[in-house]
Amino acid sequence: MKFKKYWLLLTLSIVALILAACVEKSDSATTAEANSEGATEGDTRTFKIAHVVQESHVWNATAQKFGEELSKLSDGRLNVEIYPASQLGAEADMVQQIETGAIDFGFMTNAYMSTREVSLNAWFMPYLFSSLEEAVAMRDSEEAKQMLESLSSQGLVGLDFAFAGNRHVLMKDGFAETPADLKGKKVRIIGSPAMQSYWEKVGAGPTAMPLTEVYTSLQTGVIDGIDIDLDALVTEKYYENAKYLTLTNQMTFPTVVVMSQQVFDGLAPEDQELVKEAMKTAVDWGAEEAIKRENSNLEALKTAGVEVLEEIDTAKFQEVTDAVREEFSSKSDIIKSFIETAESKK
Repeated sequence: MKFKKYWLLLTLSIVALILAACVEKSDSATTAEANSEGATEGDTRTFKIAHVVQESHVWNATAQKFGEELSKLSDGRLNVEIYPASQLGAEADMVQQIETGAIDFGFMTNAYMSTREVSLNAWFMPYLFSSLEEAVAMRDSEEAKQMLESLSSQGLVGLDFAFAGNRHVLMKDGFAETPADLKGKKVRIIGSPAMQSYWEKVGAGPTAMPLTEVYTSLQTGVIDGIDIDLDALVTEKYYENAKYLTLTNQMTFPTVVVMSQQVFDGLAPEDQELVKEAMKTAVDWGAEEAIKRENSNLEALKTAGVEVLEEIDTAKFQEVTDAVREEFSSKSDIIKSFIETAESKK
């Protein structure tokens, strides 16, 4: 009798374990299905945004504007936390975290992103834009949309391009009016194929380094000058160690606004639309703000005692310009088309 009771208990235990396993499998399947379909509308969430610039920079202001718009559109359900000044690592680290969903959004420099996607070098074609307004006008071009779409292969949703201003040259000793003025000079650049090519062809010694090292490198003479936009020049105070600014306008400088594909796919369709709408509004605002800052930053630099050469004869850089454009047009049909479209708008 005891033997029969033992087997009865054993049988019941086995059945219970099988039922538990079935329930667990069912729960897992349900969770996986929920994740694949995304969160339901009405969920609350705080997104992480990362970038490399200081809090006073226009890109950070644009990220803040995005947070305000997103919160307003979602009735406070969707919010953001911003991590400026490389708090979450170098750009390579940030992009890796965005790919995995550890960071939700990034305002990544087009310079770094152009090392990952060749078509993004289009923005760095020399002397394509004589003003920031001309660059911003290309944001909605078919070529710009193709660039953003190409990022999907990297686990990124390319949302938009925001701007900091055009690139200029700040030197410790004299202006950069001709290639001869730059020959042999160590000029800090952001690592980018097109930027590297341009400065090599000019005859300078392009030196890639992170923003955090630039101030002391200028101070100690490790570099002779920098390729910089006015907003970063003001916010990082590099003018304290170099006083000669030439408004060369040799390139523009966008940030590529990206979102984790994994995170985007996990949102309810309605919230996906809210994210895109809020970002467009923010970047529209940021473009206008960047244009305003071009003028106010220039005045601030003059007030700080910076010597400014406001116009140069770009024909003196024509040989270099043609060589760089030809080099990169051969690498990407998007770049070739981008140059043609931008030139047609002038």
